[in-house]
Amino acid sequence: MTRQLEDPTSPIGTSRIGGSALAGIDRRSAIDAVRLRIGMAISLGLLKPGERLPDQEDVALGLSVSPITARRALASLADQGVVVRRRGRAGGTFVADEPPRDVLAELTASPAESQAVNKLVDRRLLFECAVTHYAAVNATPEQLDELARLTRDMAESTDWSAYHQADEQFHQLVGTASCLGTAVGVYHETLAELYAYFIPYPIELLHKSNGDHVALVAALRAGDGDTAVDISRKHVDILHRTMFMGLAEGGTEPTPE
Repeated sequence: MTRQLEDPTSPIGTSRIGGSALAGIDRRSAIDAVRLRIGMAISLGLLKPGERLPDQEDVALGLSVSPITARRALASLADQGVVVRRRGRAGGTFVADEPPRDVLAELTASPAESQAVNKLVDRRLLFECAVTHYAAVNATPEQLDELARLTRDMAESTDWSAYHQADEQFHQLVGTASCLGTAVGVYHETLAELYAYFIPYPIELLHKSNGDHVALVAALRAGDGDTAVDISRKHVDILHRTMFMGLAEGGTEPTPE
C-alpha cells in the first residue's frame, strides 16, 4: 500500500486515506498530533530524559507522517524545551533532561479522542479476525516466508521507528494474503487511521509483542485458522489497554501493532 502524505496543518480527525472523520475526535493538526504523541511518551516514561530520538526521516516513518510534519513538530518541541538538538557526529534530537511540566501537561488526549480511538480499535478487531481467518486459507508460501522475515526484522529492530515500519508491512501483508478483494483496501485504511495514534514505546516491550507475530505466522503455515484468529483477537484487544489513552489510565502491557 502506498502511503499518502498528509497536509501538516490538516486535522488528524480526518482519515489520511479515506477522507472520513472519526466522530467525536479532536480535530488537531497533524503537527500537533505528533507533538502530543511524543509528549505523552515522555510523560509516561516511555521516552527517557536524555534519550536520543531516531533521525528525523525515521521519526516520520515511525509515526506514519510526512517528513515535513515530523520536522515542524520536532522544531516546535525544541522551541518549548521538550527536546534538545545537538550538532556534530554524536548529535541529533534528544529528550530534554527536564522537559517543562506545563508544556507536557498540555500534550494530553481528551476523553472524546480516547473514546473515538477505542471505537477505531474495535473496527480493526473485526477486520483483523476476518483477514487472519482467510489468510490461513489463502496465504502463499512466498507470503508466509515474507511474514517470517518481517518478524525477524522486528526482533532485530533497535528502536520503535524501525519496529513500526516492519510491523506496518507485516499487517498489510496479512491483509493482502487474505485475498478478500476490495475489503483488503478498507482494512488497510483502518490500519493507517489507527497507526496515526501510536506513540513511541520502549523497544523491549515491542520485542515482547512480536511474539504474537511469530505465533501467528506459525498458525498460518499450519492452516490453523481458529488459532490464528485467536492470536489476532488477543493481539488487537490489548490496544484498548495500551494505546496512549490506556497507558494514561495505568495500563502496563506492551502495545501490539
